[in-house]
Amino acid sequence: MVYKMLVSDLDETLLNDDGTVHADNLAAIKTAVTHGFKFVPNTGRSFNSVQALLKTLGLYDQAGQYVISYNGAAIVENKDNQVLLTRGMDRELAARIFRAGLVNDQVDVHIYTVDTLFIYNISPTDKQYMAERGVPYELMASYDLAFLANEQPVMKVIFEHPDQAVREQIRDAVLAAVGADAVEATFSSSRYVEFNTKGVDKGSASLLLGEKLGIQRDEIIAAGDNNNDLKMLTAVGLGVSVANGIPAVQEAAAVVTERTNNEGAIAEILEKYVLKDFK
Repeated sequence: MVYKMLVSDLDETLLNDDGTVHADNLAAIKTAVTHGFKFVPNTGRSFNSVQALLKTLGLYDQAGQYVISYNGAAIVENKDNQVLLTRGMDRELAARIFRAGLVNDQVDVHIYTVDTLFIYNISPTDKQYMAERGVPYELMASYDLAFLANEQPVMKVIFEHPDQAVREQIRDAVLAAVGADAVEATFSSSRYVEFNTKGVDKGSASLLLGEKLGIQRDEIIAAGDNNNDLKMLTAVGLGVSVANGIPAVQEAAAVVTERTNNEGAIAEILEKYVLKDFK
């Protein structure tokens, strides 16, 4: 099989734990892209927050190169950050999710619109995490969401807490409030529980981008490590878990790399399945 595109999660997959890019990953991505291969960050983050990374990868402001953001709620062409597709949620649903997920006063909440991240009750650890990854955001002074009436559509709502039991409590509270048929609920980065509109996920977005580019499902590789990557790994032709992927991801993937995210796992994938076709 000749693969034409790799959609890759960022944190704990492409990126080292400190947010940098392993030299092997960088070299392999640049070589693949030079030969017309598509390397597409497929992330829960906003596209605005990955601009520095795109510069590192040589993909910044490039026509014909793309980012999938917000767990599949937006597809953006890198040239001029042209938003090609959004799949957001209405403000009432966002508000219901927000209210239900505030299970204690230690929970912080992220609300993503197309171009802005708003954070309520930001925790010290989350503040550090945002700073390490250069993620811009605006603080919310209260839990009144009336201001969203003047904002672009909400892409997703996520909650941060270091305790998995609390994150599960948040998930259960939100699902009880809005219904499991209204949202996709996923976990990520061992700190977040995320909510998108039902049917919006990294996998369906990968296929939509492939369709736009004339790339078939079987010609797409996906790489990930966590719960919000599961549908991406099973939607495409070759789903790959990095070695540090959680057990559920490793079980769902067709392949598990030998290398972790800190050891250049993306380079391993490209060397084995893509770069060999260019020699």
